[in-house]
Amino acid sequence: MAVENGSARIGKTVVIRGEVKGGEDLTIDGHVEGTIQLADNRLTIGPNADVAADLTARDILVMGKVKGNVVATGRVELRSGCLLEGDVRAMRLAIEDNAVLRGKVDLTQGANRSADVAAPVAG
Repeated sequence: MAVENGSARIGKTVVIRGEVKGGEDLTIDGHVEGTIQLADNRLTIGPNADVAADLTARDILVMGKVKGNVVATGRVELRSGCLLEGDVRAMRLAIEDNAVLRGKVDLTQGANRSADVAAPVAG
């Protein structure tokens, strides 16, 4: 991972299985399976990314493919062409045309409680 200005990047040829935690912004363009927790930071799922993980971050931007539940204390943004299969819990949600969301949405202030963690995706 390259570190620049307090941020890290997982490149498109990188595969990670397990738990990813951090205290800086993260951009993923590769393949990640498991959980990703960046409670006070921004998570970007790049256009080449294929993520099978539950995501927790302050802000989450999805441009690629995610299968898992998403919890943000701030904003979730789904860009055109992305695919998110899982439930979303956040304070704010923005969905561009041609973005695909298959799951439930909960826009609530309750998303900012530190005890809230994404529940595993069944099946």
